[in-house]
Amino acid sequence: MTEPDIRQGPPPAQQGLEWHAGDMPYSVEFGDHFYCRTDGRLECGHVFLSGNRLPARWSTGGAFTIGELGFGTGLNFCETWRQWKQARVSDGRLHFVSFERFPMRAGDIDRALSHWPEIDAERRALVAHWPHAPAGRIGIDFNEVRLTVVCGTALDRLPASPEVFDAWYLDGFAPSRNPDMWSQDLMQAVFDKTVEGGTFATYAAAGFVRRNLAAAGFAVERLPGFAGKREMLRGDKA
Repeated sequence: MTEPDIRQGPPPAQQGLEWHAGDMPYSVEFGDHFYCRTDGRLECGHVFLSGNRLPARWSTGGAFTIGELGFGTGLNFCETWRQWKQARVSDGRLHFVSFERFPMRAGDIDRALSHWPEIDAERRALVAHWPHAPAGRIGIDFNEVRLTVVCGTALDRLPASPEVFDAWYLDGFAPSRNPDMWSQDLMQAVFDKTVEGGTFATYAAAGFVRRNLAAAGFAVERLPGFAGKREMLRGDKA
């Protein structure tokens, strides 16, 4: 069930949305689509799960915490949850924590995710428990998986977060359109909140993003990107 946050204030203004090609959400504010136009679900598997060596790292069981910059439609959460269930992790517990400045409404999440029948069960559960006016710190427990969405500016909210993270999905809008989400200060906060041996993965491969991640302390690796994109980045906290 969804837990109320007694610290929450008025919900942030939702960014302007347009819908392209039927059910593909597009941010008017950032001038960018919420996910890859080829196939956002498959991109999630290629970039974020494979880039963080998941689900192989779940095989040892125990608690595993994923951090995400940019919850958006919840696509990465739903696909990760689907693969977690498929992996049938013995004695495992997944906590997915996402930082989102402009949380979407349930109806928009439902519309965006309805494109993929593979995550139909996860979509329905997420939409059913999503608050009417998302704000503050949203906590939803789906038994074997727990979702936390922290609403607000990531650089303000991440340092105060009580969690430390085993893996990161860095999935803000394109660095050229939303450079604050890839700043040196935020990448340092990500590194500081990562456990030893933790990892990150991102579709972004801009030079300043790579340099900021390396300056924070990550060992950064370039890999082939999704759907013909030349590069993506992944890395480890040694």
